[in-house]
Amino acid sequence: MTRMSMIRTACAALIAAAAPALIAAAPATADDPWLWLEDIEGPRAIAQVDAWNARTERQLRAAPGFEQDRARARAILDDESQIALPDRVMGDQVTNLWRDAANPRGLWRSSDLASYLAGKPQWKTVIDVDALGKAEGKSWVWHGADCLAPDYRRCLVSLSAGGTDAEVVREFDMATGAFVADGFVVPEAKSDVAWMDRDTLLVATDYGAGTLTDSGYARQVKAWKRGTPLSAATLVMEGETGDIAMRARALQDGDTRRAFVERGLTFYSNRLSLIGEDGRLVATPLPETAELQGLIDGQMVALLNDPLGDIPAGSLICWPIADVAAGRAGAPQVILTPTKTTVVEEVRASDHVLWVKQLDDVSGVLLAMTRDPATGRWSGRPVPLADKATVHLVATADAQDMLFASVEGMLTPPSLMVAGASGPARTIQQLPARFDAGAFTVEQRFATSKDGTRIPYFLARRKGVTGPVPALIHAYGGFRLAQTPTYLTTEPYRAGPLGLFWVEDGNAYVLANIRGGGEYGPAWHQAALREKRQNAFDDLAAVAEDLVSTGVSAKGRIAISGRSNGGVLVGASMTQRPDLYGAVIAGSPLEDMKRYSHLSAGASWVAEYGDPDNPSDWAFMKHWSPYQNVRPGVRYPPAFFYLSTKDDRVHPGHARKMAAKLMATGSTVYYHEYREGGHSVGADHAEDAVRAALLHAFLKKELGAKK
Repeated sequence: MTRMSMIRTACAALIAAAAPALIAAAPATADDPWLWLEDIEGPRAIAQVDAWNARTERQLRAAPGFEQDRARARAILDDESQIALPDRVMGDQVTNLWRDAANPRGLWRSSDLASYLAGKPQWKTVIDVDALGKAEGKSWVWHGADCLAPDYRRCLVSLSAGGTDAEVVREFDMATGAFVADGFVVPEAKSDVAWMDRDTLLVATDYGAGTLTDSGYARQVKAWKRGTPLSAATLVMEGETGDIAMRARALQDGDTRRAFVERGLTFYSNRLSLIGEDGRLVATPLPETAELQGLIDGQMVALLNDPLGDIPAGSLICWPIADVAAGRAGAPQVILTPTKTTVVEEVRASDHVLWVKQLDDVSGVLLAMTRDPATGRWSGRPVPLADKATVHLVATADAQDMLFASVEGMLTPPSLMVAGASGPARTIQQLPARFDAGAFTVEQRFATSKDGTRIPYFLARRKGVTGPVPALIHAYGGFRLAQTPTYLTTEPYRAGPLGLFWVEDGNAYVLANIRGGGEYGPAWHQAALREKRQNAFDDLAAVAEDLVSTGVSAKGRIAISGRSNGGVLVGASMTQRPDLYGAVIAGSPLEDMKRYSHLSAGASWVAEYGDPDNPSDWAFMKHWSPYQNVRPGVRYPPAFFYLSTKDDRVHPGHARKMAAKLMATGSTVYYHEYREGGHSVGADHAEDAVRAALLHAFLKKELGAKK
């Protein structure tokens, strides 16, 4: 009997429940017997997905409390008291995408700024996405709109069929409320489009054979003149096939618009060129690993991710844009440097204020920075918002020098605040409490990782809970993305109020700030990069073990949750420590790191993980690649995979193959793949509500948690 035959025999009962003929048909001699599951829309693969979906729905929809959870989650997500966050402030108008039960795909609408600031916006529907999709026979998902300053009349509206990263870009007239007849239309592709002026676009898109990078993104940026076909657009810059992507950018500095072309060399390195007034490209002095943050008062602002001479990584710097355009930029001016615990996370520029959101031990702090025109010196004014809260910079009203920021905490309902160039910030709107915050506690703790590094985490529990209880840890640990605590009705990502349901049960919910993210700046990210990836898995284990040693939870009663890059995290963690974890949730996950660079957008992440085709890189990757480390004879913690067929960023084959391989060990697997939703895994609130209820039922069933 072959090794694969032995494995199949050992788990025959489990596999039989999920379409036995389909799995058994995989060739026993293949290096990867589940390779056929990478055929995204293939009939065989889809039939298997349908069978897995049906089994999961049968098992979990019948769980006590499922329907109550689903209905409550949907009510929370659709509640019309939600904050209408501004997606853009355009002169004296504010735009917002509003989704509720009646408008699952959303209403793109506008209000005058004065009534919005007064907390009584006068909304006017601009585009009804649901109605548009119905009229055009498309499952449109809103991807945003870019409206050209200073009059903001013409907009580039991006729409995705089913939520994929690929989108159609169409010109829209705000004055007439209609798409422009014979206006600009960029066909469906993973495009990057920017206004140069009213009659010219910069377009990076799929121009046909040979025009994409190995990562599947545009390799050419062209200038497209109104009234001509896209095929007649003139080449501005072309990259190499081994690059990540070519990108088009345009930034407004008061009344002046500047256009840029960015050549993405790796995920973390770019070469930025300014398009001069004569149309020629001018190389900027921006270091390849730095990030352009905006233009303000004639200054080009950037964030350093590596040191620049004596200037430390994590610093904000600037150059006069006129000097850049003339090709004579010298040493940059330092605006702000980081401290041991305080780092820059977000930056927005209005006409005369540079708004800087910092993280201070993972809590949000806001600075309003201005430049003295006489001396050129920068100074910063702290803008108090809320203590130990999560802050996100939402939008700016440029001419008014206003910033809109969202503020929330695990027990603090989200609020929308506005800050001006002077004086305190004020609250425009705060959501009513969705639950009694007085019934719970939240504290920040620190675990000690294997190498001695202190790892912060936030712990939410119901008051009075004692003794070990089931715990759910959510983490990410990659791509410089900090994980900051949000209101329990929105934790963890794409699972609606799962965090709230969990602590109401009397369990522990944890948000872990492991290395690989941006919680403490570039060094925190670099500490889990490529050959150092194991640090992220050790950090997660350290948090779990801290929960055990402090009596919060116990081995085998801890669930771990991660999405996208978090799929690598929880996949590697479950294979390395099946004794420690009792359940696993993986959303849109990366799992097969041997093939990831050949699937969808995977080639663009080699700088993060390593190149599996390079033997020296695979030498370290093979030790933690989840799919390759599933071993026969090992029973792994029960796992729940959720994803979308139309995810064109992380290939659905990752989750499918990992699920099949785990099933072949006899381990328990739940699987839920929506057809639409893209990488976000949720085209509307109805799908998110079902997911929240399914995951809650899964955790209660597998960890023995009861209300």
